[in-house]
Amino acid sequence: MEKQSLPKKPRPLGESQFLRCAELILPWLNAPELAAVSLTSKASSFISRSITLRRSLDAARSLESLPVPFLNAVDSKRYADFAYTPFQIPATSPPMRQRWGGGASDAPVSQFEMNVVGESMYGCECERCEEGYCQCLSLAAGAEIANECGSGCGCGSDCPNRVTQKGVLVRLKIVRDEKKGWCLCSDQLIKKGQFICEYAGELLTTAEARRRQTVYDKLRSTQQSFSSALLVIREHLPSGQACLRINIDATSIGNVARFINHSCDGGNLSTVLLRSSGALLPRLCFFAARDIVAGEELCFSYGDVRLTPGKSAENKLNCSCGSSCCFGTLPCENT
Repeated sequence: MEKQSLPKKPRPLGESQFLRCAELILPWLNAPELAAVSLTSKASSFISRSITLRRSLDAARSLESLPVPFLNAVDSKRYADFAYTPFQIPATSPPMRQRWGGGASDAPVSQFEMNVVGESMYGCECERCEEGYCQCLSLAAGAEIANECGSGCGCGSDCPNRVTQKGVLVRLKIVRDEKKGWCLCSDQLIKKGQFICEYAGELLTTAEARRRQTVYDKLRSTQQSFSSALLVIREHLPSGQACLRINIDATSIGNVARFINHSCDGGNLSTVLLRSSGALLPRLCFFAARDIVAGEELCFSYGDVRLTPGKSAENKLNCSCGSSCCFGTLPCENT
């Protein structure tokens, strides 16, 4: 009768092996998970602190030409936890995990092709639209509409009519404010008319945008620090008979534009709804409305629509823009 040998117990990892494994795995964790792991051992704590430092040095994860650091002299929060995309992407489910803070080995996210868009992603369903004529407000901040070369043109990436397709090319930083939370600020002189960034995030159907807004409203009522970044854009078609509705959610997946705050006086950014040849949907792009000095916060008007007094009062948010014409509450409407 043959003797059956028992399986050998795996040898414990040496310190160097543990460190290598941790450096591979820990950058995939979100902030709460990383904080929990840091309490398990001295080595885990050391690696977690290194990852936190690297994350605070670049919100863009090397996906932009220039790093965008977090600066916080207000509290202990080192960075905002979200996945980064430089462009619009289809809605993701479950939420996307992204390696961040692992150094040079961080893998950029792949670009999603925007070739499938459900019909329910656009179309105006406002209560104010009657008898086939759309009476709702156009893009809140009074965005202009412009065109740019794209995949439908014969030109290349060096074409001067592709200004917004090279990502962030000005130095920016994300600064913590006691009242506003995170704020996007200039880190250099930006001349009037210079491109800043586009509003990137998940493209949602109108039904999904409404579902998520309900979830966000509930989270905000229980978590004071929670902040959503769901933007609804309406582009009126030339006929005046309808408008195109675009829902971009940068709450979990977005770019630096998710940190641009509202200002009741219109702010220092102008918004342009930009179409590129070959692209199905336009993009919302931000340009400097005037010369912006280094250290100045970047902001624009979220819109003029505010909830009717006494209606959905629990969903109203106080405005802290500090402008002389501040309304006291942020623009908001029923999604």
